[in-house]
Amino acid sequence: MTTTLSPSRVMPEAEARVRQSLAERMAPYAYIAPFFLLFAVFGLVPLLFTFYVALFDWNPIGEHVFIGFDNFTRLFGDTRFWNAAWNTISIWLLSTVPQLLIALVLAHLLNHARLRLAVFFRMSMLVPYITSVAATTVVFAQMFDRDYGLLNWLLGLVGVGPIDFLQSVWGSHTMIAVMVTWRWFGYTTLLYLASLQAVPRTIYEAASVDGAGAWKQFRHISVPSLRPVIVFTIVTSTIGGLQIFTEPLLVSNAAPLTCGPVRQCQTLTLFLYEQGFGQFQFGYGSAIGVALFVLIIAIATLNYVLSTRIRPERG
Repeated sequence: MTTTLSPSRVMPEAEARVRQSLAERMAPYAYIAPFFLLFAVFGLVPLLFTFYVALFDWNPIGEHVFIGFDNFTRLFGDTRFWNAAWNTISIWLLSTVPQLLIALVLAHLLNHARLRLAVFFRMSMLVPYITSVAATTVVFAQMFDRDYGLLNWLLGLVGVGPIDFLQSVWGSHTMIAVMVTWRWFGYTTLLYLASLQAVPRTIYEAASVDGAGAWKQFRHISVPSLRPVIVFTIVTSTIGGLQIFTEPLLVSNAAPLTCGPVRQCQTLTLFLYEQGFGQFQFGYGSAIGVALFVLIIAIATLNYVLSTRIRPERG
């Protein structure tokens, strides 16, 4: 005997299946929606407002006069802007390249070394990262001090005269870059190490059997295996390095916003802060922010394109 379902019973079941299928498809979007809502409120809206303010002679307590692209015209003719841009790129290169290379080598060594208390040595890499930036600045400022610094004392032992790092362009850039490198290399090392530990040991053992030494294993196994993490750290280091603010602000007590009497280590973020909140030229400061945004996007994109050229070795 064949049972026939009535249309009135089939329709509710079909509608229930449709609703369930729709709910399953929409669930992932509901999970990620809070992030995009927060990003829209605290990220996208301020960014668009910065572009808007850059088109005005914006007095925070007075009139807002529309001047079009005059702020950008003034910006590109301002030698202080180009000096800050050069300082930013110089400090970024001096800090990011050594940081990533040191982290890469340390991660490879920690992944292969047979150490007692290995967990302790790995976790100690986070000490610079969790140390206060202000405390780090005070310590390194003392180390690089012209008269009483440890570094100049060591240079004096080999007959080199004292160097006033803060008063010179390359000296101040080097000091800030060393501070940034020391603070971030441990964090980057742990990222690389976590990724390397996911690589099967049998690959290294097979390479050893085939006669590959430590350098070849590092070059042809470790580095290609880290490609996604390397891309991530290059992009994030670029974004953070080009936005550097605290270190150059704290190293110069006499002129914090200019980072020295001749702006020898003033970065774009310091120049933005000086013009926007020091001189209350909000329109001009917003134009600096827009220029910094474009610079970060351009360099981050270039780094991404170049770093994605690293390909895993194929057998």
